[in-house]
Amino acid sequence: MSALDFGYMWSLVPILLSYVPLTLFMALVGMAFALVLASAMAVERVFRVPVLDHFVRLFISFFRGTPLLVQLFLFYYGLPQVLSFMSGINGVSATIMGLTLHFSAYMAESIRAAIMGVDRSQWEAAQAVGMTQGQMMRQIILPQAARVAAPTLVNYFIDMIKGTSLAFTLGVTELMGATQKEAAGSFLYFEAFLVVAAIYWIMVEALAFGQRHLEVYLNKAHAR
Repeated sequence: MSALDFGYMWSLVPILLSYVPLTLFMALVGMAFALVLASAMAVERVFRVPVLDHFVRLFISFFRGTPLLVQLFLFYYGLPQVLSFMSGINGVSATIMGLTLHFSAYMAESIRAAIMGVDRSQWEAAQAVGMTQGQMMRQIILPQAARVAAPTLVNYFIDMIKGTSLAFTLGVTELMGATQKEAAGSFLYFEAFLVVAAIYWIMVEALAFGQRHLEVYLNKAHAR
């Protein structure tokens, strides 16, 4: 068994770190869009708007029931064949679209559960003072639901960061794609993938650390 080439591994670190911004960019943009879409679907699932509710349930079922990789291929390779305006889509855009739709389906159910977990007295008090449904959701219900859903949403963001590793299958040279190229050039696959695993691990642990502190802060704020 040959020894690990630590010199190569160390030289690889700055190369791979230069691709971290693209990985985080895709995850952050995907998370921002997913939050908006998931919140809208969660509110719809609470009020069950006729006709629209069937579409939302179908959307959630499809994107939760099919693999993210299949969805990425569908957006990047499939949609341009049937929708001419999608012909110019690039790998980064397809990845962001896939992450947004895939994770919004999961996040919608988490946000819906958080909304339904808000004490009914809060709903009744808002209605008693004459608030519209929109005002009630914006000013009373959603802020309280956000506190409950926040830790779970951070977990989804962590999964989204790891999900960006599939972008290399669409030709995107992000963190995983760069590792593939470096490993193919050096034939030191174990060392290369060990380094990228460590980088992903550090990013995830940093977010998990922030998540723990966020939970403590939110619980203290709620206790006051």
